[in-house]
Amino acid sequence: METVSKDRARPRFLIADDHAIFAEALRAFLERTYPVVGVVADGRALIEAALRLKPEVIVVDVGMPVLNGLDAARRIKEDAPNVKFIFLTMQADPNLAAAALELGLIGFVLKHAAGAELLKSIDHVLHGKAYLSPQVRANDWVATKTRARQFTKELTQRQREIVQLYAEGRPLKEIASLLNLSEKTVEFHKHHIMEAFHLKSNAGLILYALKRGLVFADPEPSHGC
Repeated sequence: METVSKDRARPRFLIADDHAIFAEALRAFLERTYPVVGVVADGRALIEAALRLKPEVIVVDVGMPVLNGLDAARRIKEDAPNVKFIFLTMQADPNLAAAALELGLIGFVLKHAAGAELLKSIDHVLHGKAYLSPQVRANDWVATKTRARQFTKELTQRQREIVQLYAEGRPLKEIASLLNLSEKTVEFHKHHIMEAFHLKSNAGLILYALKRGLVFADPEPSHGC
């Protein structure tokens, strides 16, 4: 679902969301104002598309499968530091917003917000300012940012990927293939994580992933923008 735009005067957008109907509605909404170069449905596809299509702005769901939106954005920033991000989420969690702000001047918008708020966040980001939906603005911002930083330090990037994929219910062979690791290495990482955080079962691993925002138990979003 990609297009090549000839209009290079306006910033080009890439959309990442695994809810197909919502993603297409969002595309139609954004294309009233901005060229959209593509739509992808998981975090790893987002990294590949971002580096290939080189959009100026990426609108990404935080709760993406395979690799969540925040971790995908961190990867993209390493190779494309000037790309701007607008994060969408169903989770009104100031800690998630703080974790996103570690990436710089981003937008962080709740999915049930009106289209006007999304456009406002885009305008802020394009003019070098951050934007957060009012519901995710913390009362104690210092404590919130500290918790957000701790969240990223508890696990290595590889461990975060493995926890997310296990929590999504993916089998060992698929996880090893996605991460280009041996099955033995994946099992070693899983064992280390469960030992380190005193997790006794796969259910405990899933709960751990939910608590740390690596996967989300989101309801389906509304489809209107």
